[in-house]
Amino acid sequence: MTAISTSKSGAKERRSFSAGRALSYLGMIVVALYCLAPFYWMVVSAFRRPEDQFDNSPIPSPISIKNFTAVFKHDVGFQRALLNSIVVAGVTTVLTLVVGTFTAYALARLDFKFKNVVLGIIVATSMFPTISLIVPLLHLFTNISWINTYQSMIIPNLSFVLPLAVWNLNAFFRQMPFELEYAAMVDGCTRGQAFRKIIVPLAAPGVFTTAIIAFIAAWNEFMIALSMVNKKEMQTATVSISKFTGAYGFDQPFGTQMAAGVLVTVPLVIVVLLLQRRIIAGLTAGGVK
Repeated sequence: MTAISTSKSGAKERRSFSAGRALSYLGMIVVALYCLAPFYWMVVSAFRRPEDQFDNSPIPSPISIKNFTAVFKHDVGFQRALLNSIVVAGVTTVLTLVVGTFTAYALARLDFKFKNVVLGIIVATSMFPTISLIVPLLHLFTNISWINTYQSMIIPNLSFVLPLAVWNLNAFFRQMPFELEYAAMVDGCTRGQAFRKIIVPLAAPGVFTTAIIAFIAAWNEFMIALSMVNKKEMQTATVSISKFTGAYGFDQPFGTQMAAGVLVTVPLVIVVLLLQRRIIAGLTAGGVK
């Protein structure tokens, strides 16, 4: 009787375990579909013909690339907008990594008074909403003739991306053993050489993750680019998409906006999906000593 009851309880546990796993997988599938559905609909809408832009079928029929052709017409200026986005996001990412790496290293590895207060102030600056800073920044940049320049977009982007980079890299540097630097300095390295030759290579996963996060944040930024630039040739891709006009100036350019959205968004989604293991590794590397 004992053996029978034990086998029954074991079978119940296995069934409950299987049901739990099935529910977990079902939940993940539902969340994935919910997150990817807007991207799927954007792609489907981009490949419809302009005359079918309000069709609600799940698959475009027939498939057309007219919207993509319209996006790259010379008078639209989307090529220049893409170049501007690459410049702004690329420079912002490089500056974020350079400044953020040195700042995070100093806060994590050096001893000085009030360093936790400094870290708290840096993180607190990211809590200010973008819209609250637009007016003073616009007034400042107008006075120093920075309107319609790259720096009018890069500097504000840097102020919002840098706190996240410092926080992420600070956690990563903290979990590294101090003996690494001590051993390097015993062998004749200065602290700067130990940082450059030992710490930075070991911090590559965290730096890589921070670079991706900073680039995506700067690439998707809209409010600052819209406020600081009014010349068409200086607009970023996100602003350019918002100002698309129809073929005749009156119709809704839904198809071309979706095509431009595919060109701007889907490559980033693919990159994140391909590099998700390294991104997660970089985010979690500083969480455990």
